Amino acid sequence: MNAEKSNGHLAVDSQQELLDALLEHTTDQIYFKERDSRFRYCNQAVCKRFNLTRDQLIGKTDFDFFDASHAMPAFEDEQAIVRTGRPVIDKIEREILKDGGEAWALTTKLPLRNKQGEIIGTFGISKDITSLKQAEAKLEAMTKQLVESSRMAGMAEVATSVLHNVGNVLNSVNISVQVISDKIRESKAAGLAKAVALMREHADDLSHFLAEDPKGKQLPGYLVGVAERLTEEQAVILRELSELRNNVEHINEIVAMQQAYARVAGVQEALAPRDLVEDSLRLNAGAVARHNVHVIRDFAPAPRVLVDRHKVLQILVNLIRNAKYALDERGHEDKQMTIRIRHDSVSGRVAIAVCDNGVGIRPENLDRVFEHGFTTRKTGHGFGLHSGALAARELGGSLIAASDGLNCGATFTLELPVAPPEALK
Repeated sequence: MNAEKSNGHLAVDSQQELLDALLEHTTDQIYFKERDSRFRYCNQAVCKRFNLTRDQLIGKTDFDFFDASHAMPAFEDEQAIVRTGRPVIDKIEREILKDGGEAWALTTKLPLRNKQGEIIGTFGISKDITSLKQAEAKLEAMTKQLVESSRMAGMAEVATSVLHNVGNVLNSVNISVQVISDKIRESKAAGLAKAVALMREHADDLSHFLAEDPKGKQLPGYLVGVAERLTEEQAVILRELSELRNNVEHINEIVAMQQAYARVAGVQEALAPRDLVEDSLRLNAGAVARHNVHVIRDFAPAPRVLVDRHKVLQILVNLIRNAKYALDERGHEDKQMTIRIRHDSVSGRVAIAVCDNGVGIRPENLDRVFEHGFTTRKTGHGFGLHSGALAARELGGSLIAASDGLNCGATFTLELPVAPPEALK
């Protein structure tokens, strides 16, 4: 493009070249249509969308590219704008192509007027939000999958922790979605379309308009600012989409692990105690991190244990969550949870202890913590430790509680039988 700045003004050899340069600053689809909704002009983003040149697109309508389920509502919106002058702002559209392809767009359409103020068509801008909608759909599907697998496994304690963990990640997902939505709604791309529409109104005397008219003199600087803002918007949106994808994958991993446990419920396996502890911590990771709990791993070498991993996970997840609550109730900043693994060769058992420096247990309550329905928490139900003690007994082990009293922390120890040699083959 042969364009130069002279005395603060933008000199151009070609109106078309200037329009092209301005429109190509954005990846959003910008287009102008006649009163009958036929394309009269569009930017390269539209051309790329349909894999056609600009000349090939001129004169066509949405019916040439989209299924009627999208083309007809879009046509009706544009005809309503032509009749009434009322714009369509931030409409989420599901676009179905004739070949069956699907996309989502956030669309704004406004009336296009001539110098006399008469409506001669419409101009619009559509931002592709397909990635965002796909992420939302994936989240919804995974949530349904999680609920179903939790129901089938009957893992009330584990399911609660999984949902807590997923909920924490969803907070980050919601923040990313909100940032993206805000950026889309605050986008300066609509301002770019308005500026281009203003230039089209002065197509016959564009150079004089840019050099002499007060509005025209402001356009070059305004357009440079819009271009910079659009670049910034694109960077923020791409960064948030990347964060969104990472969080969705995190949720997917949590669900996959929970399903893996559900599939093997009731099966005795020779498992490494360290792996069982790490899986339990992973399911509580979101809540532990959010409450600033420092986890100390004190793992001594230990042989494999012969257990139903479903039941062990149920016990450990509950113990870790209870420790987190005890740390919150004490209200001090130094929240520490130590998970210890030891092997007692005399008893032939492996002990997994969950220790905290939280609120502790009163001496009179120490013998009651495993009773059905007993709890000291206002929101507690008193089932977790009771069911955990029963599950430990079913595994051939035991669950033991210890505490030196109020504000002295507590330790819950799960003892499990070592796997016999034949189980390791």
